[in-house]
Amino acid sequence: MSEERLQKLISRAGLMSRREAEDFITAGRVTVDGKIVSTLGARADAQINKICVDGQVLHFDAEKVYLLLNKPEGFLSAAKDKRGCPTVMELVKDISTRVYPCGRLDLNSSGLILMTNDGELMNRLIHPKFKVPKTYRVKVEGELNAEKISQLQNGVELDDGLTAPAEINLLHSDKNSATLEITIHEGRNRQIRRMLAAVGCGVKKLVRINFAGLTLDGVAVGKYRHLTADEVKLLYKLVEGGKD
Repeated sequence: MSEERLQKLISRAGLMSRREAEDFITAGRVTVDGKIVSTLGARADAQINKICVDGQVLHFDAEKVYLLLNKPEGFLSAAKDKRGCPTVMELVKDISTRVYPCGRLDLNSSGLILMTNDGELMNRLIHPKFKVPKTYRVKVEGELNAEKISQLQNGVELDDGLTAPAEINLLHSDKNSATLEITIHEGRNRQIRRMLAAVGCGVKKLVRINFAGLTLDGVAVGKYRHLTADEVKLLYKLVEGGKD
C-alpha cells in the first residue's frame, strides 16, 4: 500500500493543479470509496481506493498527452464553465484522452496555452517556485514612456503585492499607444492587464507568444499541435529540482 495526499493524486491524474484540487476537496467535491472527503490532510492509495471528483473516477494509467494550443479570444482556459461560456476543451475535442489547460489565459486574451494530462508537470510549470518564463505581445492605449517602462521592469504595486521584475521589449510607442513584449515569471490572475493599468495604460490586445521556451510557430489560431518528445524533456529539465 502506498498512500498519497488526495490533492497530489488528483493532480497526478491530470485533472487540475494541486492548489485547485485543494479547493475541490474543501468544497466537498471529492469522494474516496463513495464517501466525501473534505480535509486536506486526507490520503488515499491510487491502486486500491476509488477516487472521484464531481463523480468522475480518476484513472492513473492513461498515456501522457502534451498539446500546444493557440487559444482564440472568447474561450475560457478551463475544463468547464457553469455560465456556459465556451472553453478550450471544445478546441481539442477530437483528442480521446482527457487533457486540461496548464494555467490561465483569460477570456479576452489569446495565444499559447499548454494542455496535458500530466499533472506533475502541469503543477510545476504553474508553480511560482520554478519561475517559468511567459512572454506576451501587448497593444496598449496611452503613452508608455521611459518612467513607466522602468516601473514595470522593477515591479509595480498591485492589490496582491509587488510584482517581480519584468523584461520589456518596446516595439512601438507614441503619445496615444504602444506595442510591447513583456516577459514575467509569475502567474497571478490577469497580471499583465493589472500591471499595465497600474502605470496608466489600458490593454487593447494581449497575446501570449511564448511559454517555457515554446512558441506559436506553425500553429494557427484555434489549432493545436502535439509536443515532441524532446520538447517534453526540455520542459521537465526546466522545472527539475525537487517537488514543491
